[in-house]
Amino acid sequence: MDILTLAIETSCDETSVAIMKNGREIMSNIISSQIETHRLFGGVVPEVASRLHLEMINKIIETAVKEAKIKLSDIDHIAVTCGPGLIGALIVGVSAAKALSLSLDIPLNGVNHMQGHVCANYIAHPDLKPPFVGLIVSGGHTYLIEVLNYNEYIIRGQTRDDAAGESYDKVARTLGLSYPGGPEIDKLSKLGNPESIDFPRIMLEPGSYDFSFSGLKTAVLNYINQKRQKNEEIVIEDVAASFQQAVIDVLVVKSFRLLNELKYKTLVLSGGVAANSSLREALKKRADEEGVTLYFPPVSLCTDNAAMIGCAGYYDFIAGKRSELDLKVFPNLKL
Repeated sequence: MDILTLAIETSCDETSVAIMKNGREIMSNIISSQIETHRLFGGVVPEVASRLHLEMINKIIETAVKEAKIKLSDIDHIAVTCGPGLIGALIVGVSAAKALSLSLDIPLNGVNHMQGHVCANYIAHPDLKPPFVGLIVSGGHTYLIEVLNYNEYIIRGQTRDDAAGESYDKVARTLGLSYPGGPEIDKLSKLGNPESIDFPRIMLEPGSYDFSFSGLKTAVLNYINQKRQKNEEIVIEDVAASFQQAVIDVLVVKSFRLLNELKYKTLVLSGGVAANSSLREALKKRADEEGVTLYFPPVSLCTDNAAMIGCAGYYDFIAGKRSELDLKVFPNLKL
């Protein structure tokens, strides 16, 4: 018997609703992006994000149901992001999910947004199944995890300070690039020399799988400031390429060290920064050299979307997990 899940994602600056069949088949996946609004401020303004989610959520639900060619009464299950994310934005999505769960008298599952990113690959790759090593690289988080099954993870490494995506945005802002900074830096990097500036590769203690990008970010900002103080030319393409290469080198080295230690032959990349073409290319090159199978989602499923939340919620649902109608939001929720 098919299970239809209505999923809601409002953790940051995308209002998204999806209808999923059996967790891995997208019937509809509607995304309303707020990027153009937040670009005016150089980053996401939480209060503005919450207000825009509130304005859009009912329209997006209606559109998703209509596009899936079903009725609300056909839905078996509700999944919603409950964290991590912006508290006001999360509240909008969770409130809508509770209302639907109560009015339709169907089960509800609160979903960890980072688990959703991993599950984006299950949608894109029908053959993919655990166990594997997962690398999650997003705006606020960087994780190296061992995925034991659809609901069980062991965190092997995580961000200690700035996440990779956060560093991208801060460096981009200093270079005068528009928000969001990641795609801008990736684009510029193709025009620059990644070996022109020797930025640090922060590996932390021997054997550590944790990440720290604050030192790299500071090194880039100091380089730019010193150049400006001396009225020397800054080749922003070279800065972008060298910064990006430093990030990628750390991600690649740690991912494959963990693969070798755990003796896995499957690496799964996910998160917003998984859309970065240079990161994909570097991981693919190393994977081919070491006989590792690399999976990553299409760009449309890298950024925040409700389909991935529906997939994660489905696997929690069939595992017997349920959330009550007093479900709270957790802005700093860990994986």
